[in-house]
Amino acid sequence: MQRAALLDAARTLLSEGGTEALTFPALAERTGLARSSVYEYFRSRGAVVEELCAVDFPVWAAEVEAAMEGVDTPEAKIEVYVRRQLALVGDRRHRAVVAISAGELDAGAREKIRAAHGGLVAMVVEALEGLGHEQPRLAAMLLQGVVDAAVRRIELGAAEHPDRITEAAVSMALHGVAGEGQQA
Repeated sequence: MQRAALLDAARTLLSEGGTEALTFPALAERTGLARSSVYEYFRSRGAVVEELCAVDFPVWAAEVEAAMEGVDTPEAKIEVYVRRQLALVGDRRHRAVVAISAGELDAGAREKIRAAHGGLVAMVVEALEGLGHEQPRLAAMLLQGVVDAAVRRIELGAAEHPDRITEAAVSMALHGVAGEGQQA
């Protein structure tokens, strides 16, 4: 019960202030626990982020997968793959996934998170095969790079509205740098 409350408080802190806001004193204050009690559940901020990713990433990935299953064509699957991930940027569970770049995560934690992320990338490989890509796994990883760049752009509060960033990412995913209407 306390662990769940700590994770919920961590999601809120990450959502409100990013990784800098996630501190043990703040977790203690949000949950009403003594600071020393927080250490009974987690050894570090990195451990909190790692557990959040372990809990939240599968839910997030399942939402993307369910959205992809709701469409039929490879192009539609790719579009939904991009759109659903970008729609989840505002979800506070997403903050934990974004927090994987926190420098204090150990190599083991980073590897677990990379493996989970690989599962997300694997979802789009079949759609890319359907489009005739010779190296669909590589194309999927590059496509995820477009999504990740759009996520960072949205999270940074870029000058462009998030909807414009999403449309640009979808266009890049489906039409490359030539853009929609420019393909031969």
